[in-house]
Amino acid sequence: MTIREKDNTFVASTYGRFPVELVEGKGALIKDSDGKEYIDLSSGIAVNTFGIADTEWVNAVTAQLGTLQHTSNLYYTKPCADLAELLCTKTGMKKVFFSNSGAEANECAIKAARKYSFDKYGEGRYYIITLKNSFHGRTITTLSATGQDSFHTIFNPFTEGFLYAEPNFESVKELAEKYPVCAVMFEVVQGEGGVLPLDKSFVSSLAEYAKEKDILLVADEVQTGNGRTGMLYGYMNYGITPDIVTTAKGLGGGLPIGATMLGEKVEKTYTPGSHGSTFGGNPVCAAGALSVLSRIDENLLAEVRRKSEYIIKELSPFVKSITGMGLMLGLETEKDAKTVINECIEKGVLVISAKTKVRLLPPLSITDEQLEKAIKILKEVISK
Repeated sequence: MTIREKDNTFVASTYGRFPVELVEGKGALIKDSDGKEYIDLSSGIAVNTFGIADTEWVNAVTAQLGTLQHTSNLYYTKPCADLAELLCTKTGMKKVFFSNSGAEANECAIKAARKYSFDKYGEGRYYIITLKNSFHGRTITTLSATGQDSFHTIFNPFTEGFLYAEPNFESVKELAEKYPVCAVMFEVVQGEGGVLPLDKSFVSSLAEYAKEKDILLVADEVQTGNGRTGMLYGYMNYGITPDIVTTAKGLGGGLPIGATMLGEKVEKTYTPGSHGSTFGGNPVCAAGALSVLSRIDENLLAEVRRKSEYIIKELSPFVKSITGMGLMLGLETEKDAKTVINECIEKGVLVISAKTKVRLLPPLSITDEQLEKAIKILKEVISK
């Protein structure tokens, strides 16, 4: 059997794959099994921060593989401790819980918010407000947290205790005054919901209100984090300090790792035995994340912002609208997004979708030459 035949026979039918078998690459360039080369503007859905087979990342991961691949959390390891320190130093958060994915990081955040409220206020104050059009993961609880009705089918019963607000302050306030709310969870740019940034005045008002009412702010930075929006974490574009920050995807640079960062209010909420993860803080994944995080500095972030401005300037005349931030952009095109994506694949550019939009998530390190070539192809496709 071919790889495609074998995959279709033995892998669960949960993915609508493109008819492309990817085999190798370097940076923003990637080849398929026929030897065709593509410019990757998707980076594994915002995962491959420095692209494919980044040399520094490969060296860091390989070195760790040769010393200690796993121990469990019954013991201390240097990569785990160093990564937690670096995350806290760069964000001002106080503690970190490591897991394997964004969904798990969000589960941890939900549990932390509810435990904080239980410890301080007792039973009943467990409601969490999320925003309509949000996406927080595919476990039962994170699907329940997701503010899209289309995800609340088939898998009933869903986890109780979530309320869905319009992305405006009055809607959040109305729910918070009607129900005993412990937290508001949000993405500053709703990625799966259509690459939609939140309004800055809304986020500012929300932060003030949450502080006044002792409602925790939970920033879901699974897709927006690790330099993607032109700041280290997306919330930094809004001048706020969340109580809990979750991240994953681009943190590991290609290895599965999630992190839930706990601020001062909740740094002591978790106690031994109250939460756990077999692979959380795995030395190899942590080594990869250290390589990524240590290189996201102001110079790189300035480059992300510059490249973002270039994309917006070049494509604006050819599309209905461009939304997003940094190198996380959504294009509303005249032509159907699926058609655009397939035609881009034919011409050697990998892009993906977000609802009805074409979504761009290139590696942060994509070269100007590669970006210019890819944008030229995109123009040709969307303007036909």
